[in-house]
Amino acid sequence: MEKHKVHIVRAFTVQGRGGNAAGVVLHADSLSHSQKQQIAKGVGLSETAFVSHSESADVKVEFFTPNRQIPHCGHATVATFGFLRQKGLISGFSATKESIEGIHDLRFEDDAIFLSQKAPVFHGQDEALSFRALAALGLSKSALLPGQFTEVVNTGVNFLILPLISEKVLKEITPRFLEIEALSEDLGLIGFYPFFVDETHGEITAFSRMFAPRFGISEESATGMAAGPLGCFLNTRLRLAKLQFFLGQGYHMEPASPSRLNVQLIRANHQIQEVWVGGHATWERDMWATSHSPKKPCLSA
Repeated sequence: MEKHKVHIVRAFTVQGRGGNAAGVVLHADSLSHSQKQQIAKGVGLSETAFVSHSESADVKVEFFTPNRQIPHCGHATVATFGFLRQKGLISGFSATKESIEGIHDLRFEDDAIFLSQKAPVFHGQDEALSFRALAALGLSKSALLPGQFTEVVNTGVNFLILPLISEKVLKEITPRFLEIEALSEDLGLIGFYPFFVDETHGEITAFSRMFAPRFGISEESATGMAAGPLGCFLNTRLRLAKLQFFLGQGYHMEPASPSRLNVQLIRANHQIQEVWVGGHATWERDMWATSHSPKKPCLSA
């Protein structure tokens, strides 16, 4: 067995508290895919990031949930680069990250880390899908925001955006994980992202929850890769005339872990051309995880 140091860093924190914890493993060049998966399972957080050398970017980062590798992760990216900056391993106002899906740009505003996402792809609002998704959340048809239906939106990965009528409904969600997982598998989703709009809480425009049992995540307190699609939905489908949205997540889970996500949109020619999602990161502690040593090849006599 081999022991590996894992830095636990919380992303999208509010004044250093709350947020979503991710594992960060530095100097991961010699780790096999199997070892990374073992470490992520042992850490037990929704995602663990593995940082290694890159020939094409500042660093290479790979992301593992407890049960599989995923192409990209917003909160683990914020956690990773927040930690690298705090340790003086990354400096300046921008950086690049290599992942299994290509090169991503990052920029830094004071202590906040912003990651780029792709221009949104909207798959069309679907009434029948809405009712299936609501049932998987233990909700009825009346839970939907009037005049709106659910929609799969992609700024790099697929999330199902569910516009709900009120905070009361968001709190009442009773997830049926097998149904959510089956529908997520059918649609190629990372997860469900129900939300409601409430502009009475200062700068926060919408509050959300995220369920991704397909990836071993029952509920997550901050999801950067879902925040981009939701910001695009708010701007395009709900026609909220803003190019910056602050989102609150993690407020309605047990236990609560309030998170704040900053979505910035750049529009041109009547379309969203760029999506940036940012927030703050706070180092929490270090832990050790184990993995099996790679098997050495047998040499024939």
